[in-house]
Amino acid sequence: MRINVYIDGFNLYFGSLKGRPYKWLDLERMCGLLLPRFELGRIRYFTALVKERPDNEQAPVRQQAYLRALGTLPAVEVHLGSFLTKPTRMALANPPLSGPRTVEVIKTEEKGSDVNLATYLTEPIRIVRHELGKVVGLLNPQPVPSQRLLTCRPTFAKQIRAGVLGASQFPERVTDGRGSVIRKPTGW
Repeated sequence: MRINVYIDGFNLYFGSLKGRPYKWLDLERMCGLLLPRFELGRIRYFTALVKERPDNEQAPVRQQAYLRALGTLPAVEVHLGSFLTKPTRMALANPPLSGPRTVEVIKTEEKGSDVNLATYLTEPIRIVRHELGKVVGLLNPQPVPSQRLLTCRPTFAKQIRAGVLGASQFPERVTDGRGSVIRKPTGW
């Protein structure tokens, strides 16, 4: 049975990859390990380009290396949203008895990739589950699956575990179609 996979890159990152040694993730290999009974079709990966920040200047460089590595995988298509960064006023968690109760912070929000993902998924899920009676699965990067996602009543739900992530890493060096070498970012 053939299957297409849709990945929310930020949900995957924050649910399974942040602070762990699995960021150099080969999505085709991961999907093959998680879905061994299926013939893998297209993998749509939804993300946004990160921006340099004072506390993380190399983030864009690492992400570009990763996106180039994903570009070597025939089944993977990357869909880009964007970030919106703006100053905003937020309440202090423990405000003083006297003085300001809020502080101005720089807030960064990812915009577009979740909307793009929903655009690609909403109608296909409805058709596949309710009209065609086909398989819809949920691969969950979070320790506890979203109750909201479970309301779509997937045929199956699997947690993405560390063993699969570890077994799904790109080699240290990946060569693209032009012969350029893409190296795993330091610290990944």
